[in-house]
Amino acid sequence: MLNAVQLAPPEVTFTVSPAEAVEISRIADQLQSVSDEVDDDAWVAAARSSWEFLPGGYRRRVREFRRDSGPAGVMVVRGLPVDDSRLPNTPSVAGSVQRTTTGPAALLMMTACGLGDPAAFLAEKSGALVQDVVPVPGREDFQGNAGSVDLMMHNENAFHPHRPDYVMLLCLRPDHDRVAGLRTASIREALPLLSDRTRQALARPEFNTQPPPSFGSAGAGAPELPVLAGESADPDVRVDFAATTGLTPSARAALTELSLALDEVARTVRLLPGDLAIVDNHVTLHGRTAFQPRYDGRDRWLQRTFVLADLRRSRDHRPGDGYVLER
Repeated sequence: MLNAVQLAPPEVTFTVSPAEAVEISRIADQLQSVSDEVDDDAWVAAARSSWEFLPGGYRRRVREFRRDSGPAGVMVVRGLPVDDSRLPNTPSVAGSVQRTTTGPAALLMMTACGLGDPAAFLAEKSGALVQDVVPVPGREDFQGNAGSVDLMMHNENAFHPHRPDYVMLLCLRPDHDRVAGLRTASIREALPLLSDRTRQALARPEFNTQPPPSFGSAGAGAPELPVLAGESADPDVRVDFAATTGLTPSARAALTELSLALDEVARTVRLLPGDLAIVDNHVTLHGRTAFQPRYDGRDRWLQRTFVLADLRRSRDHRPGDGYVLER
């Protein structure tokens, strides 16, 4: 089994050098001075230009991951510049986002432009391009980014026709006890563990994935879709184990076998400040292990940005050709 908790498994890790981190920080600070607004289209355009000036080794590894995310479908970049002395208290309110420009937001935007384009959903965190992933008092049991219990494995926005191609999670602060782990599991590694019968069942459109309440009424217009699609030897996976239902007995049995196979190959990584996890949302699911928040301003704090590799495909969902999917 591969699911032992590690700081960062070597097979998915790339570490920037101290000199590269200094250069990245300098470029991020320059970008931060261009605008006060993260969601300003002009600032995103400036981030796209700034990406070209980041250290070549970093840009090369990100481009390589975009071309081929590998068996694990996740990359953890370590050693990126995150200065705790420049951070405010960890937010603790529902819907928290990063609207003003910061060094970490600049880093996320530049990297998003290297992978494709940043994107957000209006119904989710008001369409902010950089979102806080923090525990919220009273929502400990919530199956979402505001909770602190085990978060079930899922593809991000699996129900949506334009789900993100990549999910980026930048660690600003770990939890107090440093036990919270980002769990990832790739269909590329789980596929050999599945029976032929289960593979065939997962490829049939006999599954329904509910959107979260923020996206509208449960079940409204949710299509029946397969969990596995595309090339049978290297399929895409679309599932959220908290929201996907098999509509036939064979579909439900296939979901159970898939869950067991993914658990068998799962990796669990404890992110440290300056760690950036990039998840290929077409082949890899992610979740989180439980932790105990204290709500004292020093709780776990990640910042999240979604990326679309081909922004044009979602044009009918983005009035004004912006970065927010409104429909």
